[in-house]
Amino acid sequence: MTDSTEARYPNSEALYARALKVIPGGVSSPVRAFRAVGGTPLFITRAAGAEVTDADGRTYLDMVGSWGPLIAGHAHPDVAGAVREALGRGTTFGAPCEPEVALAERVVASYPGIEQVRFVSSGTEAVMSAIRLARAYTGRDLIVKFAGCYHGHADHLLVAAGSGLATFGKPSSAGVPEAFTACTCVLPLDDEAAARALFARQGARIAAVIIEPVPANHGLLLQRREFLAALRQLTREHGTLLIFDEVISGFRLARGGAAELYGITPDLATFGKVIGGGMPVGAFGGPRRIMSRLAPEGDTYQAGTLSGNPVAMTAGLATLDVLERSQGWEQLERTGAELEALLRPVLERAPFPVHLVRQGSLIWMAFNEAGAPRAAATLTERESGRFAQLFHAMLARGVYLPPSAYEACFLSLAHTRAHLQRFTQALADALPAVT
Repeated sequence: MTDSTEARYPNSEALYARALKVIPGGVSSPVRAFRAVGGTPLFITRAAGAEVTDADGRTYLDMVGSWGPLIAGHAHPDVAGAVREALGRGTTFGAPCEPEVALAERVVASYPGIEQVRFVSSGTEAVMSAIRLARAYTGRDLIVKFAGCYHGHADHLLVAAGSGLATFGKPSSAGVPEAFTACTCVLPLDDEAAARALFARQGARIAAVIIEPVPANHGLLLQRREFLAALRQLTREHGTLLIFDEVISGFRLARGGAAELYGITPDLATFGKVIGGGMPVGAFGGPRRIMSRLAPEGDTYQAGTLSGNPVAMTAGLATLDVLERSQGWEQLERTGAELEALLRPVLERAPFPVHLVRQGSLIWMAFNEAGAPRAAATLTERESGRFAQLFHAMLARGVYLPPSAYEACFLSLAHTRAHLQRFTQALADALPAVT
């Protein structure tokens, strides 16, 4: 689908034309380019609460939330105020600071099985470092991941990934030598038999199994607890580390993430999004016996100039404070449940199949005609086209959805009942416009 953006979004159009000359594809992250839905990407100039405003002065109900970190909403006064104070003391020191100790203490106190944490600057760094640590600790090379799970853009994990790779229909990336992925095995989600068969053949060589316990990059592919428990059992039996990638789910679905939600404790976990409060932050953690292999204490090297910088740590602390004070996780569950109750009757009246999937404050509308999947399922051209039409119909009605049919919506503490009703009404009006 294409869209006549010149008349509707002239300032975004002009900015995009400038960006195309100096930034590949005109964007700094592929999914922002609107390639999956057509048209020109909106350039955002400001945001507050649950709304964003574009370069043409139009304000939208935001269901993207910067892809997850803004769990308290845009420019929450407590978070913004804490960041301003931190900025007044300096942006980065290249040395230890008290806020990183405080945030590490908060993570350790909140997440099952974690005794130590190392901060980095992105989720990709967190996963890359956790994988290196797992290989060092076990003395093994093989890594197991699952089709449709996205763990950042490290070379050895760009195999059957989700997110932008799913949007563009690519199973991997150019520029990644086969040798880099030769030690990565890919399994289907929701398939204990396949996992057991792989461990029967290769169990003694597998360093780690990494999974999004709540996969949210190829749609919201909710996993059965029994499947996750089977992975926990298999990894223990074979001396393999189980890594939960909780970059999206950590501190969003519960204080202790999906590990708390499912009652399953991994050996290592990776974080990002919420613990940065809108600043670039990642982290990985686990028990002391594993984490002690990291330099300078151990022989596994990992470093970062901006890791643990005081501004990012302060933003994360302030965000977690807001969640704690407002009983945020309970509030988010109520908000998600209310939106689900509003949306289900609307989607049941849709002129084509749309299936609602929800876990806490994560919401996904699955356009798969066969039903909401648990394993990675590629949308047909017709299904993708329906979403593209709905995306622009919602945009015209003042609602900003993620510009990909594979991406989930993120609710925040700033989403009120009025916002939920506004979203529901816009959806009810937009669905009949989809051909």
